[in-house]
Amino acid sequence: MEHRLAPAPWLEVAKTVLAGLLGVRRRADHESGSARLKPWHLIVAGLAAAVLFVLTLITVVRVVLG
Repeated sequence: MEHRLAPAPWLEVAKTVLAGLLGVRRRADHESGSARLKPWHLIVAGLAAAVLFVLTLITVVRVVLG
């Protein structure tokens, strides 16, 4: 009988992507989360985080140069 792990919730995926962007992640989180994380979840969350980061930078520059 094969036991399948439940997919990781989006909040866990978001925390993983944020930790990856900042370059900090505990080994325990890495080992427990990597079995549950699906690659396409990480891709979607990573792209969303990158777009949000770029839009934030554009907004900050526009406000400063105003």
